[in-house]
Order: sequence, then structure tokens, then C-alpha cells
Amino acid sequence: MRRTQTAVVAISILTLTLTLTARQTTSPPTQGRGGRGQQTPEQREAAAKQAYERELALPRPVPARDSVWIEELTYLEVRDAIKAGKTTALVVAGSTEQNGPYTSTGKHQYAIRLVGEAIARKLGNALIAPIVPIEAGNPENKYLSWGSFYFTPETFQAVVRDIATSLKNHGFKHVVLLGDSSGNTAGLRAVAQELSARWGDEARILHVPEYYNWTGRGSVRQFVNDNGIPENPTAEGIHDEYGLTAVMMLADPRIVRYDERLKAGKATINGISIEPKDKTIEMGKKIVEFRANVAVEAVKKATASTR
Repeated sequence: MRRTQTAVVAISILTLTLTLTARQTTSPPTQGRGGRGQQTPEQREAAAKQAYERELALPRPVPARDSVWIEELTYLEVRDAIKAGKTTALVVAGSTEQNGPYTSTGKHQYAIRLVGEAIARKLGNALIAPIVPIEAGNPENKYLSWGSFYFTPETFQAVVRDIATSLKNHGFKHVVLLGDSSGNTAGLRAVAQELSARWGDEARILHVPEYYNWTGRGSVRQFVNDNGIPENPTAEGIHDEYGLTAVMMLADPRIVRYDERLKAGKATINGISIEPKDKTIEMGKKIVEFRANVAVEAVKKATASTR
């Protein structure tokens, strides 16, 4: 009796298995979400193109925000800005690092928000990609200063490369790479060279080194000195100086701990007073204008030579 029952069970299991197998074999193939699971590459390409063309013709429901920052715009506002002639995209790289005992580690990003905005407005045909807030360096350094972050050179270049390629595929005709910290220069130059060779005439990518102009002839330091502030920028031996402090105070005096320094009797940098506040902020405005004008001239020259 037990053998008979065992045989019946075995036959039942075998029958069920064969039935399920047959159903799987004869049932039509299922498709993934949206009906695209079994599409050929050509079908997927055609579907993507149709969706793109539908959105290309989609009317914007409300007036556009007045901003040059892509991250502040809707995708339809970016689309329409490009259609209207904003075909230059700025990719600006900063840094997050120690900047002395008073200034926040995001100094470069604060500067970029001011100078980048001025550059894009003056150009009139540009939008700005999300800021790259980390420069190339050695993240494996076990003696990193607190608050400092680094990409390996390979990662930095990969990030910039992917941002630039995204911008090209948005429809921008010129992608301009700008570095606000010296650690950006080599990587930006390398990406510009690599993608120039790859893109051909599809779009132009340019590294404009003139944007980083803190030192040397015609630099911010010289500009500050020419405006009656004879600073020795290395006098205190810290990663900070008057010109930087002035720009930060224009963005927000809290970035340089202005009030706290006043109370502590530390309202100087390299022997130069940052009081009164209004005077230093006014110098910050002049520096932003100076840097923006230098960059705009360089960008116009670079883009004109590649048309």
C-alpha cells in the first residue's frame, strides 16, 4: 500500500512538473515594465526617440525662472534656454578643503556661485552645470586635514567627462571647463583634450585656464594691491588671504566667522584689517567683477576660435 501511494505521489509530481514546463514553453514571452522587456535594440532606440520628440514639442506650462544654474531650472526651462540660444555650458570645478582657522571648507563653491553667475550673465548665452565640489588629489593620505576631500585623478576626470558628455547630449554646442582651485587644472585639461578628439565637430569642449587667476601677473593678488591693500598673502602662513576673505564676506560674512573674530580681536588677515565690514564687502564685489571680466574675455576668445 505504501509503495502504491509513493508511486502515485511521484507520478503526480512528475505530471505537474511537465505541465508547468509546457506552459512556460508555450506561453507568449512576458515584457518588462512599460512593455519593453523583449524589445530589440532598434525598437528601444525608436521608442526612446519618439518619447524624446514628444517632450521636445511639449509646451512649458508656466513662465521660466530667471536663473543661469541648470539645477535651479526645470528640464523644460533648460530645453527652451538652449533653443533660445544658450548653447554654452560652463562646468566649474571647486574644492572642499581646509582654508585656515576662520574660513569654511566650501570656500571655492561660494566663490563659484558669485563669479560663475557673473560670467554666465555677462556671456548671455551660457548656463552653468552643477558645481564639481571636490578636486583631484590623494584620498588615501592618512594625514588629510579635517574637512578635506579628494577624488583620485581618475575619478575626477571621470566625473567631469560624464558631466560634459551629458551636456553635449542636451544640445550644448560649447562646453567650457573652469577650475577654481589649482588641483583642478591638470584634470580639466586632460578631459578637454580627450573629448575634443572624440567629439569631432559634434560639439566643442574647452578648458579655459585664465579663470584661475589668483597669482602671477594680472592676478587677483595684484588687483588687490593696486586697489591700495599692500598685503603679503603668505604673512601668516595659512591657507587664506584678504582677497579670498573679501569674496567670502560678499557671499556671507559668517563664512569667515566675521562676528566671532571681532569679539576675539582677530578681525585681520595677514596684518590687513577686514573692518569695516562694508569696505571689505565692496572689495569683494570688485574682485568678483574683475575675475568675471577676465574669464568672459577668455571664454569668448576660446569659443570664437573654434566656430
